[in-house]
Amino acid sequence: MPVEPPDGRPGAVRAVRDASEAGIDKIVVGLGNPGEQYRRTRHNVGWMVLDRLADRAGWSGRGRTRDASAVVGGRYRGLDVVLVKPQTYMNESGIAVRKVLARERAPLTELLVVVDDFALPFGKLRFREGGGPGGHNGLRSIIGELESEAFSRLRVGIGAPDGRFVDHVLTKFEPDERQRLDELLDAAADAVEAWAQDGTNKAATRFNAFELRPGDEDRLAPPGEVEGPPGPDGIRRTKTGWRRVLSRRRDAAEDDR
Repeated sequence: MPVEPPDGRPGAVRAVRDASEAGIDKIVVGLGNPGEQYRRTRHNVGWMVLDRLADRAGWSGRGRTRDASAVVGGRYRGLDVVLVKPQTYMNESGIAVRKVLARERAPLTELLVVVDDFALPFGKLRFREGGGPGGHNGLRSIIGELESEAFSRLRVGIGAPDGRFVDHVLTKFEPDERQRLDELLDAAADAVEAWAQDGTNKAATRFNAFELRPGDEDRLAPPGEVEGPPGPDGIRRTKTGWRRVLSRRRDAAEDDR
């Protein structure tokens, strides 16, 4: 969800509406650290999921920075949705979340936090309605600032560390994981949409059993085929339909650096 300052053009889309103009139904917060050195690390997978959602909604580049967050939103699939990427460092995420909730006048029942989890295998998804931080400093900060654990979270598995977890979460994904990362981000974005439409319990029933395919080159389908990489047109076919991989060329160039 790249954020650019409003350009002031006549008729430009207003990415975020005031609560007085329209009620905001759903607030989705993705946790991560600001700065290019962190952008593609495991700890920033929450930001990656929100970027995928912004791409789907056509909101990339339309956001603004306010309340210590990069914020973008609008009407999407029949709901008013706001996507929030706190621009504080992970340990102070709660400050940004508290400010956004206050501005949008949104109850905790309409909040979902998307967060990395090294206690889950890479590619697993786990919804949870309430509960403690589970060792995650970003969640600990949010719970402390809101003085409540009563909000939903979607944990995205980043795999267990071989050594210190602090070092692990700040590393980039391994090649076999990067091969499947697009599929994981699509599944996580699907899960967020299911939460917004159906609530945490139904979304959990559907996605907590999600299994990412093994990272085996021999099992990789040909480009353009179901569960294979994107074809020449940049479209990857999944079991649930076709998906255009918007950032494939850009990401490939960055991987070569």
